[in-house]
Amino acid sequence: MQKMNSVTHRILPLLLLLASGSLTHAADKPPDQMSIIETILHGGPLIVMIWVCILGTSMILVTFTIQLFMSLRGENLAPKALMESLNSTIQAGNYQEAWQTCKANKAYVAKVLQGALERLGRGQDAVQGALIEYGLRQSQPIKTKISYISVIGVIAPMIGLLGTVIGMMGAFAVLGSSGVADPRGLALRIGEVLMATASGLFIAIPAFIFYYYFRNLTTIVVGLSDDKLQQLMVDVPYEELHGIVIGDGVDGSFTPHAAHSGASQNMAAAAEANCPVCNGAISTGETPCPHCGSPIDWGT
Repeated sequence: MQKMNSVTHRILPLLLLLASGSLTHAADKPPDQMSIIETILHGGPLIVMIWVCILGTSMILVTFTIQLFMSLRGENLAPKALMESLNSTIQAGNYQEAWQTCKANKAYVAKVLQGALERLGRGQDAVQGALIEYGLRQSQPIKTKISYISVIGVIAPMIGLLGTVIGMMGAFAVLGSSGVADPRGLALRIGEVLMATASGLFIAIPAFIFYYYFRNLTTIVVGLSDDKLQQLMVDVPYEELHGIVIGDGVDGSFTPHAAHSGASQNMAAAAEANCPVCNGAISTGETPCPHCGSPIDWGT
């Protein structure tokens, strides 16, 4: 941004100097012999500034269009190699490793899946909500660039209209000072008006075409990527993973059945007791004692 401002501060005075220096030479030529640049410079500093704005919006439009053409591809949002790696890791139950893979990758599916894995221990509903939430969050920068294209399509004709108004003011000034005695000056001013109007429309028309194209393309590409994420998480055993913690500072060797095994061990421990006669280990409810043969009344 600082470089752009520096370039603008250098170019704008130069254009104003060219406008003031070329105004006398352009006035000596008939309108049909003047080039487009000479016609613009003849309009004065305000017309030059308007054309700088028009050129700026056109450059922004071209930049965003190229970026979106390069980024809005299925291979960029959901790379095939990444999806295969995540699929094999999740199928093996290595959810912490899958989270680390997502953290190290900047693709759309990686960032969305990273947030979903962090809520894996809260159940399937929490994971599905995270997929939707992080999907909206990661697609927002793409949608923002597309909205900028729409803004360019709106303001470009307005900039051209501003040049039209300024050019008409100059045309009426010529008409008021010399009447129809100076048709060359009047024609020159009207030419400036038409050029400003045409330039705004020349930018606005492709801007709106690209806006609707990229908006629909985003819906398709992001939707396909979300479907791949849903398929990736469809076979996850959410009930067995209740309470699992995924994220920074977690041991990567954690197995998905650890919590389930721990619960089974606690239940087994609670089912064991000691014989009140010989103090031997027996199962709760078992009678007589397998060690001493004493009958045991478990109701007391």
